[in-house]
Amino acid sequence: MRLEHEPCHFSTKEIIIRVEYKYCPNLTIIDTPGLIAPAPGRKNRALQGQARAVESLVRAKMQHKEFIILCLEDCNDWSNATTRRVVMQIDPELSRTVIVSTKLDTKIPQFARASDVEVFLSPPAGTLDGFILGDSPFFTSVPSGRVGSGHESVYRSNDEFKQAISLREKEDVASLEEKLGRPLSKQEINRIGVSSLRLFLEELLQKRYMDSVPLVIPLLEKEFRSATRKLNEINRELSSLDEVKLKEKGRAFHVQFLTKLSLLLKGTVVAPPDKFGETLQDERINGGAFIGTDGLQFSHKLIPNAGMRLYGGAQYHRAMAEFRFVVGGMKCPPITREEIVNACGVEDIHDGTNYSRTACVIAVTKARDTFEPFLHQLGFRLLHILKRLLPISVYLLQKEGEFLSGHEVFLRRVSSAFNNFAESTERSCRDKCMEDLMSTTRYVTWSLHNKNRAGLRHFLDSFGGIESSITGGNSVSPGISQESSFGPVSNDKQDPKPRADVKLSNLASGIDSSTSTSTSMQTTEMRLADLLDSTLWNRRLAPSSERIVYALVQQIFHGIREYFLASAELKFNCFLLMPVVDQLPALLREDLESAFEDDMDNIFDITNLQHSLGQQKQETEIELKRIQRLKEKFRQIHEQLNLYQIISRP
Repeated sequence: MRLEHEPCHFSTKEIIIRVEYKYCPNLTIIDTPGLIAPAPGRKNRALQGQARAVESLVRAKMQHKEFIILCLEDCNDWSNATTRRVVMQIDPELSRTVIVSTKLDTKIPQFARASDVEVFLSPPAGTLDGFILGDSPFFTSVPSGRVGSGHESVYRSNDEFKQAISLREKEDVASLEEKLGRPLSKQEINRIGVSSLRLFLEELLQKRYMDSVPLVIPLLEKEFRSATRKLNEINRELSSLDEVKLKEKGRAFHVQFLTKLSLLLKGTVVAPPDKFGETLQDERINGGAFIGTDGLQFSHKLIPNAGMRLYGGAQYHRAMAEFRFVVGGMKCPPITREEIVNACGVEDIHDGTNYSRTACVIAVTKARDTFEPFLHQLGFRLLHILKRLLPISVYLLQKEGEFLSGHEVFLRRVSSAFNNFAESTERSCRDKCMEDLMSTTRYVTWSLHNKNRAGLRHFLDSFGGIESSITGGNSVSPGISQESSFGPVSNDKQDPKPRADVKLSNLASGIDSSTSTSTSMQTTEMRLADLLDSTLWNRRLAPSSERIVYALVQQIFHGIREYFLASAELKFNCFLLMPVVDQLPALLREDLESAFEDDMDNIFDITNLQHSLGQQKQETEIELKRIQRLKEKFRQIHEQLNLYQIISRP
């Protein structure tokens, strides 16, 4: 009635009618809406949408493998498969489908020849694909008109409607025999009419019941045993609700819990990886990723075992391997000329530039900004991995029957103590690593920071040779010719002024050396003067100074990175992983004993537990009685069905 007044005459909301009989097995009948074949075109969009919704609903209902499908076809040519087209998408072989051709009384007059009726009643094997239930279709006719007392009702009672159906079946049989010119066989008559269809479905359902009842009884036996075992466990729990036994159970749980933690760290396959394992991608989502200052992260495919679902010690090792891979591959961030000039500053006793100090200032700042975020990310990731050990350990305890069910307050106390220990231990370990990072980036110790001296020396040597060439080719000091800067000087072709300079130099030094030696010393002094002029006394940033600073920064940054990587891994292993093994047992035991002494009643909540167990016992006893009644009922049904089957045999 509601849908008659709405533009859309279809609703997915189910209308459930429950009919109860005293002596009748359960049966669910689902009447779905009829399929619609709307005309194409924009004007029929609403009807087309309803057709799609109806088909989707029908398909969803037919998905259940245990359902019998009653496929109603309104056609006089089996080549037209309006309804079967949808049914065969779910049941291609029609192995659980009964095909019914409706409105037989309107189709019989449409046949002009007896052969057409023969084909319609017994379609060829290739026409109906699959192996339909009943081997061939059923044919039905239903009298039009409603049952009721209204003026629109045709039939005043159900019995009157049943008589009309029976009369319609006789008329259909007579019409078919007249068209065929012969009487129908018994097999053909058994396919005509609603009563024949009903009898077939009743026999089919009875067979299903006969096949299912023997399977139901063992299931009920299993449920009965399970409920009995549960009742015995509840009785044992009620008998052990005293302080001494509860303390013993708490201490035993403490030992078993620590055993499972140790097992997970050492490695085990007892817990299913598909339920508790995490791939590296999942781990990054839940525990955070290693991301540098540039905001980028490495592809997870570069890390070994990235696609495997790991937990426990294996997951901890993979996270540490990713940390080594990411941090070990970090390069020094780019250095700008402005950063170099700003880092020079002014000394407290002169205004010259100290490029070694400049390099140290830049290197430690870059290193601290680069590595500090990784330290926090590593702590958060490893803490996530450790906290995951708790639910996995609980699962293992439940699997082995060592879990304290019903003692939620006690279990929350243990969980809280474990999580607090993990968080405080991770925080303490991270603080130790921060101290190392701060010390490494506060004061540069060349023996520690400059690991690759040979590489730096090679770089500076090549750099010095290039600078010498530039100085010898382009710079001319006052009173010194370009030829006197490098190499031996000829005795014949010397200008008076350079010769005088050499003599003055020899006299000042008090050393009687050759012209070649004095020229070499003069060249060295000129190089030193040029170097001081381009570095110490000159604020104009030359390429040579920039390259020196860059080389020093790279060496210092590399040394800090190597030390930070080794120190962080060692400290997290020693001060985060190892305390779980050697400090957590004592801490949990101390917390447990303290709770037993101070708050025993609240820890186990004995009063509420007694009430809860008493209620569970009552519910379990009721469940046992219900299962027992079902067992007896199904035994009786099984016996009655067997007896009926024996009696009905010819």
